[in-house]
Amino acid sequence: MYSHPQQGSGSDTVKLRQEAGRWLKSLREGAGLSQRDLARAIGVDYYTFISQIEAGRGRIPPDRYEAFAEALGVNVSDFVKRLMSYYDPVTYHLLFERGSGQRKVQ
Repeated sequence: MYSHPQQGSGSDTVKLRQEAGRWLKSLREGAGLSQRDLARAIGVDYYTFISQIEAGRGRIPPDRYEAFAEALGVNVSDFVKRLMSYYDPVTYHLLFERGSGQRKVQ
């Protein structure tokens, strides 16, 4: 049975979320922010929210993508595209990795 990559706790999903967490942590540290600083910058009350995401136990809600990108000082489109590679790898592959020889939908 198909397990949606955005949901569930399958081992692939867990691994991808952990990879995303490591990437996000490296962005945060590169920006010179603590977890508390980042939480404040994106408007959340608890820095443990950031900790959970970095540990791979949570996801950034889509309505916070832009706030995260701005706080981390990165381009929002590039940020969301990279997140998609972790959070929804099937869609990411279809949009960005397939060959260009596919018929266009009109």
